[in-house]
Amino acid sequence: MLTLQDIETAARVVYREFQATPQYRWDLSSQRLGTACWIKHENHTPVGAFKIRGGLTYFEALKASGALPAEVISATRGNHGQSIGWAARANGVACTIVVPHGNSLEKNAAMRALGVTLIEHGQDFQESREFAIRLAAERGAHMVPSFHADLLRGVATYWWEFMLAVPQLDVVYVPIGQGSGLCAAITAKLALGRSLRIVGVVSAHATTYADSLAAGRVVESPVTTQLADGMACRVADQGALDMLAPHVDHIVKITDDEVAQAMRDLYADTHNVAEGAGAASFAAAMQQRASLKGQVVGTTLCGGNVDTATVAKVLLQA
Repeated sequence: MLTLQDIETAARVVYREFQATPQYRWDLSSQRLGTACWIKHENHTPVGAFKIRGGLTYFEALKASGALPAEVISATRGNHGQSIGWAARANGVACTIVVPHGNSLEKNAAMRALGVTLIEHGQDFQESREFAIRLAAERGAHMVPSFHADLLRGVATYWWEFMLAVPQLDVVYVPIGQGSGLCAAITAKLALGRSLRIVGVVSAHATTYADSLAAGRVVESPVTTQLADGMACRVADQGALDMLAPHVDHIVKITDDEVAQAMRDLYADTHNVAEGAGAASFAAAMQQRASLKGQVVGTTLCGGNVDTATVAKVLLQA
């Protein structure tokens, strides 16, 4: 676990690139939820998602240790790849990112715009990840994982910002991809000495973290979500599980239909576009709204990188 000083130091690294993102108590969203609802806008970072924070601190750690490589390789469904691409470009490091076939066209374009060499391989994130690991070994490149302490330091800064700005939070809902967001929320809570509850959110169509927590070991689970690509993980990370298991209050499973409705709700209430994973937090809170009366609820619009055609289709389903 990180100390408060660790997070504050990480924030100084992040703020070289952009300032703290806003959080608002949106009245329409609060009315819809039936209680005070705050939304943290990580869709307002320079890459439209929270992941950039981790990329910045990961590369800062490499640089501080004199270990900046000539090339980095990683795998992603998009936002992690943009994070690594941004930080690699800032440090003059070549960057190759592996994505599965059928990945978001606009996330792919955003990565290429950052100078990333993009490779499409595999039918899901896990196959892309395994290929990226092999490719890094063959090339002698540095493989950037999806979960690592140096990524976590950066991601924790956004939860630290949120908890400092809204100290009255009773509960926060955190989407789970490979676990950095949830573990970062836990880290910030402990560093600040807060008592709020932290609820994890998984796609009902990608349940490896829910299944693994229930079993007490990593359980591989099929991925069938068509909308929450940022949560489309087939195999949980053991390190993330070890960190979050003692501290997460409970896990909520949300369907693609609930995600789509949350995307529509957030657009109507805030006029912000949310990608599937970016709407997951609000979707989970809405699912549990009957038990939240009188509480101050924190949700995160953790990413807004959704293809135009997808968001148009979702909005027109209303």
